[in-house]
Amino acid sequence: MVSRQKLVRRIGLFVLAAALTVGCTRSASPEPKPTASTAAPDGAAAPSLRGAQVRVLGLWSGPEFDSFTTVKSGWEKDTGGTVDWEGTQNLPAVLNARLRSGNPPDIAILPNLGLMRQLADDGKLVPLTSVLDMNRVHQDYSPTWVDLGSRDGKLYGIFYKLTNKATVWYSPRAFAAAKYSVPKTWRETMALADRMVADGRTPFSVVAASGPASGWPLTDWVSEIVLNNCGPSLYDKWIAAQVPWTDACIKQSFRMFTKLVQTRGYVLGGTARILTTTDAEGADPLYSSPPGAYLYYLASFAQGFIAAKYPTLNAGRDYGFFTFPTIDPRYSGAVTIGADVLVMVHDTPAARSFMTYLAGARAQEAWIKLGGFTSVNRSVSPDAYPDPVARAVAEDLTETKVSRFSAGDMMPASVQRAWWQGMLELIQDPGQLNSILGSLTRTAQSAK
Repeated sequence: MVSRQKLVRRIGLFVLAAALTVGCTRSASPEPKPTASTAAPDGAAAPSLRGAQVRVLGLWSGPEFDSFTTVKSGWEKDTGGTVDWEGTQNLPAVLNARLRSGNPPDIAILPNLGLMRQLADDGKLVPLTSVLDMNRVHQDYSPTWVDLGSRDGKLYGIFYKLTNKATVWYSPRAFAAAKYSVPKTWRETMALADRMVADGRTPFSVVAASGPASGWPLTDWVSEIVLNNCGPSLYDKWIAAQVPWTDACIKQSFRMFTKLVQTRGYVLGGTARILTTTDAEGADPLYSSPPGAYLYYLASFAQGFIAAKYPTLNAGRDYGFFTFPTIDPRYSGAVTIGADVLVMVHDTPAARSFMTYLAGARAQEAWIKLGGFTSVNRSVSPDAYPDPVARAVAEDLTETKVSRFSAGDMMPASVQRAWWQGMLELIQDPGQLNSILGSLTRTAQSAK
């Protein structure tokens, strides 16, 4: 077990290269002056906030939202304030509409680092440099994470919730009963899938449904394949629109995914189920009796879905994950990651207090204990992780030699949305691959 500080430091070093693909450019809005009612670190009680409201906009739903409700209740109890949550599956559109109408949320929880940078460059965010105690920020967060959340020397975003996007979920108990071994390479994974089909079993659960954001779980598949197949250099150029989507290795990666989806017997329910099943439901077949499927690729927050749906399952024995299989040995263990980024859109005393609370170890440990949360706050105790699976998610990130933010989360929002739609079209008609990749190349070039 590595120490918490070493764990965070290693994660930071691995993802730093991802940040270098996008430079710091335009200046943002001037910093507001600090107010006397800003809360102390970790949300110390502030009686003057009794009855105050904080409007928060984000994507979380289901078990994620339930966990957030538990976390926010700690601040509400301390301060007497109230957190008003607005959930949406199309956050960029809703946030932009609210900004145009002059009715912004106080705090937004962004799933897209590129979106944070765009909003900061457009002067739409409140610099946190004068909102938070920066001495405490530098104590809790390594320079890497502060730099990633900054533009032109001003802090705009706090990395609140890290996600390992290289996790393939399975049931160790079901694997043992069927005498299956965990695959380490893509070739071994396909061989295992063939064996499962021969045994009359279904290998994969694959999902795409997510309202207006439908398609994103499929783009995560392709991101991880591209990084493992083509390596970090080409991956970075692809994200930055410096190579076309029709590049030979990029196209090959898409074909590897479409072959998996289209191979007879590989995917539970075929295309129809993929299009109608959400990420929260995708792991369910793995833990039915008998299992309806045996492998489910989804980011580490899937643990929250599994634990909520099957509270009697034992983490590590009944459910667990293995790292996405190696495609090219040069990039063995390469992982993509995601992060929810806290930003302030409207400056109020209550928003300052709640932002301070969320940035601190207390709020993050509260969610860690509920499952499905990995923190990069150095003040968070490793003992806060409730089970071996949660600890392994964090440790898995420390052992990789190659790590990048998930491609869609680093692309302009317009490209990301076009890619989501393109994946939905692709799984219904793989013959459209060339035209879809050509269209995405044009979209990426126009968004540069």
